[in-house]
Amino acid sequence: MTAPGEPLLRVRDVSVRFDGIVALDGVSFDVRPGEICGLIGPNGAGKTTLFNCLSRLYEVEKGAIELDGRSLLPHRPHAIARLGIARTFQNLALFATMTVRDNVLAGGHARARGGFLASALRTRLAGREELRLRDRAERLIDELRLADVADRPVAALPFAARKRVELARALASEPRLLLLDEPAGGLEHDEVDDLRELIRSLRDRLDLTILLVEHHLGLVMRVSDRIVALDFGRTIATGTPAEMRQHPEVIRSYLGAPA
Repeated sequence: MTAPGEPLLRVRDVSVRFDGIVALDGVSFDVRPGEICGLIGPNGAGKTTLFNCLSRLYEVEKGAIELDGRSLLPHRPHAIARLGIARTFQNLALFATMTVRDNVLAGGHARARGGFLASALRTRLAGREELRLRDRAERLIDELRLADVADRPVAALPFAARKRVELARALASEPRLLLLDEPAGGLEHDEVDDLRELIRSLRDRLDLTILLVEHHLGLVMRVSDRIVALDFGRTIATGTPAEMRQHPEVIRSYLGAPA
């Protein structure tokens, strides 16, 4: 477990290149346990590239990424859920023809404790695990206001509801670190307000640490405890929302120079 005062997530000097193009150039920052950390920057700053490194979809050319003092770099994408990391995607990655309930259950099975052999043999352990996963899925479905559509295929739902399905599926794996990739994208103003309250509630109730990539600056500023700003693949500033509003490099690169 993370020692008091130690970061849960540590990113150190991470660099990534694609065919000679620098996507990340020595990015470093920490995320503390229980923190909501916003990651901001203009298009092309490297935010999604960094998320793909954390979820092991991209290889790191240089640097280190640690969760609770343990390197993530030797692990493949399928192992990340078992390490305690879950992610949503900017472009929804749901099973469109499956029901809401089955999509959420799929997230739980990504970190199932029984293992393939136990599940195949239907041992008592596998049976208990399946009941536990179903109970958690039902609780998440209720909390994210999906009970009325739990048996409908995801493709039949409005966009905002599908966003909540993907969030429920990520939470079903019982993560310690939740990566939210543009959760407000495509939402109406009142839906963004609801999302802000939901993110804080989930953090507090489930003891989550959250790293949030988001272009909706109002949401980032209101929901984050601390913010990391990237530009051209580099970390240009870290601080509280109040500090970031006054930071000259953040104003120049992202917030826009004052008139």
